[in-house]
Amino acid sequence: MYNNCMIFTDSGIVLLRQDFRETDRIVSIYTRQQGRFNARLPGVLRPTGKLKALCEPFVWADYRIYVRRGGVIGTITGGKLNNIFPHIRQDLKRLQLAFHCCELVLRLTPLHQPSEDKFNLLLSALNALEQDGAHPAFASAFTLRLMTLAGFGIDHPVLKIPTEFWEKIHKAEFSSLHFSQPEDLLSLAKCNNICKRFLDNYLTYPLQTTKPVGLNEWDDFAADEKEILTLRPQNVA
Repeated sequence: MYNNCMIFTDSGIVLLRQDFRETDRIVSIYTRQQGRFNARLPGVLRPTGKLKALCEPFVWADYRIYVRRGGVIGTITGGKLNNIFPHIRQDLKRLQLAFHCCELVLRLTPLHQPSEDKFNLLLSALNALEQDGAHPAFASAFTLRLMTLAGFGIDHPVLKIPTEFWEKIHKAEFSSLHFSQPEDLLSLAKCNNICKRFLDNYLTYPLQTTKPVGLNEWDDFAADEKEILTLRPQNVA
């Protein structure tokens, strides 16, 4: 995959980090051009380590990456921070949603299959959380949009959700998804239902971030559940 490009620079967002050995870290990042892949930051935990900020969760940066010929794990040798999203880090609800979005991308995207649409979705979600804060519809809106990009989208409303609401939660700016009318709140609960059932049926083990963001709070629309239990992946990266 990297035979013709041993050193490259790409814009990426940290999905997950793990300490490795005594002084290294391994990160999973989603990049604009390369998709999701894992990379090592050697010596970053030493007192003199200079790249520690580049491996913080949901940091957005331009990474300089070295990959050995035929290798699948890169080594981050440098980079430039674009945004650390400071307001997200100061607010618990925003922080939970940011971790939730990153975990979803980690779990629903294969390695080394780039999708600029997925990158842009994650970046727009983090920007919205940074600028506008958290709201009850955020998790469902992000999940449904990522489902579509991952090939699990539903091309028509289910559970008798109005078409206008369905289109809005899939396409409108995150900052505009504030609902107060009873019928809209009911539709939002049904969207939570769809997301929760999809994640329960598709993932091999539960998300760590489902409960804090409210996707576990859904009503049981058992009469129509067959509409959302037959989701199958399409031919989408």
